Amino acid sequence: RDEFGKLLERERISSNEHLTRAILRERAATEEERQRAQRFAKQLEDKERELKKHDAYYKEQLARLEERSAQFYKVTTEQYQKAADEVSSRFK
Repeated sequence: RDEFGKLLERERISSNEHLTRAILRERAATEEERQRAQRFAKQLEDKERELKKHDAYYKEQLARLEERSAQFYKVTTEQYQKAADEVSSRFK
């Protein structure tokens, strides 16, 4: 009986050690996963910040192009009207 009790005690200790190691592995894996999630979240924030920066830049460029286009249209319209008036006055 005494040997059987010692055997059971060794099995219990072994099971507890195995369980403790499994818990530690799981905690380490969970911590690693948490750190990875934080890293991905930071990368996502950086990408979003970069995209916003690019968006602002391209909106500014678009506004400049639209302004230049409006100026060219105005000049072209004025030149056309001037030429039309000149032709009209020559051939009355």
